Amino acid sequence: MSKLTAKQIAPFLIFAAVAVAALFIKPDVVLGSHEQYNGADIAWILVATALVFLMTPGLAFFYGGMVHRKNVISTMIKSVVAAGVVGVLWVVVGYSLAFGKSIGGVIGDPSTHLFFKDVLSGAPVLGPGAGDTAIKLSIPLSLFALFQMMFAVITPGLVVGAVAERIRFTSYILFTVLFSLLVYAPLAHWSWSPEGFLFKWGALDFAGGTVVHISAGCAALAGALVLKRRKSHIENREIPPANVPYVLIGTGLLWFGWFGFNAGSALGANALSISAFATTNTAAAAAGLSWMFFDVARGKKPSVLGFCIGAVVGLVAITPAAGFVSVPHSIFIGGVAAIISNFAVHFKQKSKLDDTLDVFPCHGIGGMVGMLLTGLFATKAIGNTSVTDEGLFISGNAKFFFTQVKALAIVVTYSFVVSYLIFKFINLILPMRVSEQDEELGLDASQHNEKYMQGTLLVHSNGAFVEKPVEQED
Repeated sequence: MSKLTAKQIAPFLIFAAVAVAALFIKPDVVLGSHEQYNGADIAWILVATALVFLMTPGLAFFYGGMVHRKNVISTMIKSVVAAGVVGVLWVVVGYSLAFGKSIGGVIGDPSTHLFFKDVLSGAPVLGPGAGDTAIKLSIPLSLFALFQMMFAVITPGLVVGAVAERIRFTSYILFTVLFSLLVYAPLAHWSWSPEGFLFKWGALDFAGGTVVHISAGCAALAGALVLKRRKSHIENREIPPANVPYVLIGTGLLWFGWFGFNAGSALGANALSISAFATTNTAAAAAGLSWMFFDVARGKKPSVLGFCIGAVVGLVAITPAAGFVSVPHSIFIGGVAAIISNFAVHFKQKSKLDDTLDVFPCHGIGGMVGMLLTGLFATKAIGNTSVTDEGLFISGNAKFFFTQVKALAIVVTYSFVVSYLIFKFINLILPMRVSEQDEELGLDASQHNEKYMQGTLLVHSNGAFVEKPVEQED
């Protein structure tokens, strides 16, 4: 057995320190019945929370099916392990940073809910006490915190697709921690806390277009730039997807889970959740068709990958708008977002940017399109009281649209710059890129000592079928 290094021991020691510290936290008493509670709302948000969690393994299948066969497991575990890392981090300090007592509208006081203090016993109020800016909830504060945790879990997992096939597993773990604390939590506070400065401006993000998708897309761009190109990308080698049915399964799970993502963001079993459910499904359907038909119009054949990627882009684009726009407008949002992202992928493929699974063109640009189109189509007709100024297309008033533009510019700049610095910092203390030999061998074997596929294939050779080990497949 080789001698262990400090870098190998450090993750366990840090986790052990957190676990020991938790022993000395006074247990919270769960808040009993409350006059504001609504049983139907509680039941729906419990289901929605589980649906959003389902998106994480769905993302693992979606990404895992598109990479090379020798990197399937390493790609999938990076998506799933975020459930462990962020699941603990959110309880310890993440929720406090996102929704704790505001410090200048920029970040939450980390001591507010340290180790979930006063979350289980807290009154169903989001914000500073019971003041005018507070939001009264019909569900327990603890359920709201758990629902929000699932958003925090999937966001760093989205970045995996851009840096797949070349990032060290331990470096990705550290990235997940720093990204969650320094990028995700501040953006959640700005956009969703009643004291956040973007919230006060009136910028609208219903379910995470800025907080989740733009932040992850910009971090993906930063990661691709810092880690540089794979050898196969430099040599212009075509890498066949490992398992297209995995991509289809992942798309189905993402689409299904997205109903909790968007409709659950209404925070109740109400008419708004139904509208968000409808716009979510419609935009995904429209975007899948738009991407596939646009490919056919450009001389390509209709493909499973095309429809699946398009549907996910539609889900991304409708996320910031789901509770603010009408169902007919969601068709336009999904269709336009798919075409714009399709063009972005086309131009990216001609560049030297090695974003392995097109995270920035799909999630980053898709989220930006959705954010801007919210500024065009937001309407009071949906009944969402958050809409105080209607969209430019609806009312002709440009004020709200330019609020969305300002918020978009701030989020994009902050997400990219801070994520770039995080990647650079990690690269200084813990090299992020695997060696050339490990990259050629594949990260499944070099990082995890596991293999996605074993056995033999029947290969037609010299007029007969012969067995060939899968590992030797080109």
